[in-house]
Amino acid sequence: MAKRLLLFFLTNILVMTTIVIVWSVITRYTGISGTYNLDGTIDYTSLMVFSIIVGFSGALISLAMSRWVAKMMMKVKVIDPNGPASAQERAVYEKVERLSRAAGLAHTPEVGIYQSREVNAFATGPTKKRSLVAVSQGLLDTMDDDAVEGVIAHEIAHVANGDMVTMTLLQGVVNTFVVFFSRIVAHIVSRFVRSEIQWIVQFAAIIVFQILFSILGSLVVSAYSRHREYHADKGGADLAGRDKMAHALRSLKMYVDRATIDDRSDDSAIQTMKISNKSAMFALFSSHPPLEERIAKLEQR
Repeated sequence: MAKRLLLFFLTNILVMTTIVIVWSVITRYTGISGTYNLDGTIDYTSLMVFSIIVGFSGALISLAMSRWVAKMMMKVKVIDPNGPASAQERAVYEKVERLSRAAGLAHTPEVGIYQSREVNAFATGPTKKRSLVAVSQGLLDTMDDDAVEGVIAHEIAHVANGDMVTMTLLQGVVNTFVVFFSRIVAHIVSRFVRSEIQWIVQFAAIIVFQILFSILGSLVVSAYSRHREYHADKGGADLAGRDKMAHALRSLKMYVDRATIDDRSDDSAIQTMKISNKSAMFALFSSHPPLEERIAKLEQR
């Protein structure tokens, strides 16, 4: 899920920035007052309406593009259930299909494999009908069959729980405040320069503060994501069995522990996994709780 959230977050920032740039150019060269009164002061009511429209548009467009972006950026090879496929590809598809039925999904998500040595998987898509479940080749090469099934069950649980939609709504709220406050701060900053360059300074400040506030807003989204991970673990345990789900988490932990100990590795995927969970700052931005806590929660159930 971390990879999906990163792609969603980056797409969201790009979409919102594009909307703001286009709107700024339109208001600049058409004479539309936009979110300002005639005397140059901010019309806060109009600004809030504008922020809501831009904020939720950015989130919803990012959601609509999420499956396409994931397949393009990760170079996911989608498995055709009716076409030629290797034994490994058919086994992965069969697991997704069976677990999807167990989860009550009316449609089996698209299933794909992407070439990476990292041990990872993700689910994405705008709706349950148009979702994608993808696993890395590294996960298939590293984990045994039960652990792979546990990981896939976890991702299917994300789809069944509608986590992408709820995360999108939360991102829309965060975006709204990001747009609102970035324009207020940019307006204040522009008051400190000459009138001839105020528009340029304000335009640049809007972009800078929007990106900065988006990063800060991701703290809220990441916190909610960590909360949803426990629900996906529970859902994965319901679908594949608690033993397989717990085994999958323990296998992930063993992999991370090996990557942490092996300082000689030059594998960039493993180096990514080596980010210290002891860092308080990293923990705030992490989309997943520590594996120890996830295992403990699962065993308590």
